[in-house]
Amino acid sequence: MKVIVAGAGQVGFNIARYLALAGNDVTIIDQRGDLVAKIAENLDIQALTGHASYPGTLEIAGARDADMLIAVTLVDEINMVACQVAHTFFNVPTKIARIRQKPYLEGRWTDLFRRDHLPIDHVISPEREVAHAAALRLEVPGASNVVPFADNLVRLIALRCTENSPVIKTPLRQLTYLFPDLHVVVVGILRNDRFFIPDGDDEILPDDEVHLIIDSAHLARAMPAFGLIGGSLNHIVIAGGGNIGLCLAEELEAAYPGINLKLLEARPERADMLADLLANTLVLMGDAREREILEEANIASANAMVAVTNDDEVNIMGALLAKQMGCERVLALVNNSNYNQLLTSVGVDSAINPRETTVSSVLRHVRRGRIKAVHSLRDGEAEVMEVEALETSAFVGRPLRSIGSAGGMIVGAVVRDGKVLTPRSDTIVRAHDRVVLVAQNRAVKRVEQLFSVSVDYF
Repeated sequence: MKVIVAGAGQVGFNIARYLALAGNDVTIIDQRGDLVAKIAENLDIQALTGHASYPGTLEIAGARDADMLIAVTLVDEINMVACQVAHTFFNVPTKIARIRQKPYLEGRWTDLFRRDHLPIDHVISPEREVAHAAALRLEVPGASNVVPFADNLVRLIALRCTENSPVIKTPLRQLTYLFPDLHVVVVGILRNDRFFIPDGDDEILPDDEVHLIIDSAHLARAMPAFGLIGGSLNHIVIAGGGNIGLCLAEELEAAYPGINLKLLEARPERADMLADLLANTLVLMGDAREREILEEANIASANAMVAVTNDDEVNIMGALLAKQMGCERVLALVNNSNYNQLLTSVGVDSAINPRETTVSSVLRHVRRGRIKAVHSLRDGEAEVMEVEALETSAFVGRPLRSIGSAGGMIVGAVVRDGKVLTPRSDTIVRAHDRVVLVAQNRAVKRVEQLFSVSVDYF
C-alpha cells in the first residue's frame, strides 16, 4: 500500500515508522528541512520537504497513485486542505486528518467532514484518544492499560503481578481449572522488556506485566485472582490543563457526577479559561512539581493523580511527588520511550504512551479485511485486533487448534450473538463471530489473510 504522511512531528514520525516496518511504501512531507533530513537517515521511507497542502507537493510525493493520505501536521487547517486537494486533484481513496481544536469536533458540525463538503474519511483526535485511555485506566484500579473491544463486551487489561498475586508460578493451562467460570485468557507477557505470547506451560512470575483478554462482566471477579483489589473513584487530581487535561476533566465530570475533581494548570490565562469551561472541577493555578500546590489539592486523600502536561519531566516528577505525599495511584503521560523501563521501578503506576494510542487510532483504518478495531502494543511489537468473520473468511469453520499461537498469534475471546465465549482448542469460529486476538508484528499479515473476504462474496 502506498501511503503519504503529511507532518513529520512525533505523531507523523511514529505512524510513518510503523507503516514502513509493516512493508508499506511510505512518503512523509514536512516544511522543516532538518527534520525531513533526520527522518530520511533513520527510516527506510521517502522524505520530502514542502507544504503538505500544496497540490504540487502532493504530486511530487506520488499522490496520483497513493492509496491513503494521513494528514497529521500541527495545524488543523493544513490537514483539512491537504485532504481536499488529495481528493479533488488526485482522487486519493482514503484520507485521514488529525483535528485537534475542539470547535471543529462539536457534534453539531460533524457534517463538515462529509464527502461533498470537506472530503475527510476519518478524523482522529489524539488528545481525545489519550484522555479516554487515561479515563479507562482509572476505571480499573491497578491496571496499566485498559482497552475495550466488541462494544465493550471484552477488554484488554494489562497489569503487573507481584509476589502476592495468587496466580504466581501457576502453569497457565491450570487457570481454566482454578477459575472455570471466568472468561479470561492470558494473551501476552512482558518480562525483562521482552513481550511474548505464552503457551499453556508458561507460568506468571513476579514483576511480569500480564496482558489479559477478559469478559467485561467478569472484571470485578477476575482482578483479585491477579492480585488487584477494586476501589471507588471519588477524588481525582489532573495535572496539566492542555487539550488532554481538559478532555479528561470533561469525560470524568460526565462519567462520575459528584466526583471531587481538581485540575492543576501553571498558566494564569489558561487556568481562567478552564475555570469557565468546567462546571464541576476546581481549577488551581500552579506547577504539579510544587509541594504547596499538591497540598492545596489535598493530594494525600486522592485516589489518583493523572499528569498530562506537555513535558515528560514535569509529569514524572509531579507524579512521584504526589505518590510520596500519599496519593494512592499515579499515572503519567510520557512521550520519550527511553523512560519506559524506569517508570515502574521509581513508583509510577501507569505510563500513558500517546504514540501507542495515536497509532492505534490510525491502524483501525489501515488494516485490511473485516478488522473492526486495533490497538498497538509496545510501539508496534504486537497488535490486539477485533475481527469480524464472514462466510468466506479462511478462519471460519476451522478449530482454533489449526491456527495456534506458534505463528505469533493467540485468540483471547469469541463474541457470538452478544455473548462472550472463552476460546478452547476445539472452538470453531462461525460466520459473523467477532474474534479478539493478539498478533505479533510478524503475524499481522497472516491475520489479515485469514479474515479477508474473497471477491465472489460480493
